[in-house]
Amino acid sequence: MDKLEKNSIQFDYFSSNYKKFEDDFYKFADFNIPLTFIADDILKLMVSTNKSYFRLNGGNSKDGLDHYFIFREHPHNENESVKMYEYVGHRYSIKNNRDNI
Repeated sequence: MDKLEKNSIQFDYFSSNYKKFEDDFYKFADFNIPLTFIADDILKLMVSTNKSYFRLNGGNSKDGLDHYFIFREHPHNENESVKMYEYVGHRYSIKNNRDNI
């Protein structure tokens, strides 16, 4: 993936599940970079690795543990060329590759 067309991938920013993602992320993240500043990098990572989750490593978490933030990928309702990532929840580990996680 050399270049990603702007706005071709998005979180569902205006939903209650995105608010839950923000709450969960800030609950565990131990650094002073706002999620807004790294959201595009997280999206690009998930697209480039073809995974529907990302890991916050223990070195960057308040409790020293790895944290996995799980998403469901689907096309945008109004524009199928836009890939949306809907927050599903948080886990402490990923044990297998079931459900693309």
